Amino acid sequence: MAIDALTQQPALLRVKRSRESQSALMWRRFRQHHLAVWSLWIVVAFYLVALLAEFLAPLGPGDYNPRYTYAAPQGIHFFSTDENGNWQFGPYVYGYKTEIDPVALRRTFVIDEEVKIPIAFFVPSEPYRLAGFIPMSIKLFGVTEPRAPLYVLGADRLGRDLLSRLIHGTRISLSIGLVGVVMSLFFGVIIGGFSGYYGGWFDGAVQRVIEFIRSLPTIPLWLGLAAALPRDWSSLQIYFAITIILSLVGWTELARVVRGRFLALRTEDFVTAAQLDGASDWRIITKHMVPSFMSHIIAAATLAVPGMILAETALSFLGLGLQAPIVSWGTLMQEAQNIRTLASAPWLLLPGVAVVVVILALNFLGDGLRDAADPHGR
Repeated sequence: MAIDALTQQPALLRVKRSRESQSALMWRRFRQHHLAVWSLWIVVAFYLVALLAEFLAPLGPGDYNPRYTYAAPQGIHFFSTDENGNWQFGPYVYGYKTEIDPVALRRTFVIDEEVKIPIAFFVPSEPYRLAGFIPMSIKLFGVTEPRAPLYVLGADRLGRDLLSRLIHGTRISLSIGLVGVVMSLFFGVIIGGFSGYYGGWFDGAVQRVIEFIRSLPTIPLWLGLAAALPRDWSSLQIYFAITIILSLVGWTELARVVRGRFLALRTEDFVTAAQLDGASDWRIITKHMVPSFMSHIIAAATLAVPGMILAETALSFLGLGLQAPIVSWGTLMQEAQNIRTLASAPWLLLPGVAVVVVILALNFLGDGLRDAADPHGR
């Protein structure tokens, strides 16, 4: 009896797995890709930062103090000693003292370890709206003294806090990637789906349009379209225009993938059964064919987000994308276009590090989703 029970376990396991839904099977296989799971947590953390930007940033993106231009980063310390030599716990940063560079005859900021500036949590602030609609007047952390400097990642040429601007820039850069991919997903699925389902002259015309768009050099095309935007547009109008431009260029690859899947699925039995049952073409496409490979679409969309983010960053870095007062990772990297940054303010290159981390995390996440959605993988 024990031998029979052991021989029946693999069969029972196969029966249990066969009853799992497609999403459950995909999630179980995705969890085996450890690098993709870690990347998922990193991506979620960045999007949470983007959602809670006003609460997490100690200062506003436009707040500046000309007394601390190009101020060096202040490291956060947690342990200190009192006058009697007893250890105390509490976050603080050191203050600044100014020195004159004898070679360049330029004022520089040096950390002054004799001045300790305590950091408090949940400090009151100016009223703001979290995520644009929740009224709040409190920050996660800050200094209790109004004029005390707090530049954890340093300051830029106008004395603005780089950490606060980096947090606010995360919302713009990541939202452009997400919104752009959603729009590309819509155009790619609709146009590619109808192209593969109907075929014939319509399929030929769509493929010629896709080939023409893909034959154009990407960066000059982006530069030309971005440069054609009116200069009197507001920052919000430019933001939406850049998103639409990236979507109009990025839908072609997804449309090719969807078309190929539709060509393979339109002769399947379940499609024929739906046609004989009198279902409309729109219902067959949206209710039967698209859900059958939705996991592949999700993986393709995840892999397309990094391209959108890089495109916005490149346009803004070259001065043809988003402009001030909008803060994005691309506009922040414009500060790194001079010799002064490389020589004396290397902390202004930190937005580039954020771009690299997010792009790698999204690529690893997309690879994990693609492997989990592959029905022929192990």
